[in-house]
Amino acid sequence: MNPPAPWRRIGSRRIHDCRVFDLQEVRFEPPDGQDPANFYVVDAPDWINVVPLTPEGDVVFVRQYRFGVEDLTLEIPGGMCDPGESPDAAVGRELLEETGYRGRIEPLGSVHPNPAIQSNRCFSYVARDAVRVADPSPDEHESFEIVLYPLADVPDLIRRGRITHSLVVTAFHLLGLEG
Repeated sequence: MNPPAPWRRIGSRRIHDCRVFDLQEVRFEPPDGQDPANFYVVDAPDWINVVPLTPEGDVVFVRQYRFGVEDLTLEIPGGMCDPGESPDAAVGRELLEETGYRGRIEPLGSVHPNPAIQSNRCFSYVARDAVRVADPSPDEHESFEIVLYPLADVPDLIRRGRITHSLVVTAFHLLGLEG
């Protein structure tokens, strides 16, 4: 069996502007000559997340309310890249805004959050020797609590379902791949 060939994009239109993403209807033509079909894509800016590690070996987490699951989640700091902002620039800004911490930032890698329906990437970083230098400054629709856990506790927090955000789990996996 031959590997699949790419489909050809032949048009798109914005269906709805949802403030933090656009919903696009995109028309593609299959490589085998069949009739074109419409697909729906969430067109969002790139995201970043960062594992802040203190000199003592603790991870700085953010506990916040998430509207999609209507519950509190335990996450690492993260967010969207502003228009024209690179992931490398966004990571320091988001870390400081959400936690008040700064650290020595290193890239871990990136993933497509859901390539079936999303166009963006999530870039993960680690902030080593993270220290608190200011108070957090959340956006108007954010409310969170800063909590610290030893890095050694993270696998158990994931196993017990205390950390459920897939992109947070991915960031810790990428950190673990460093050896």
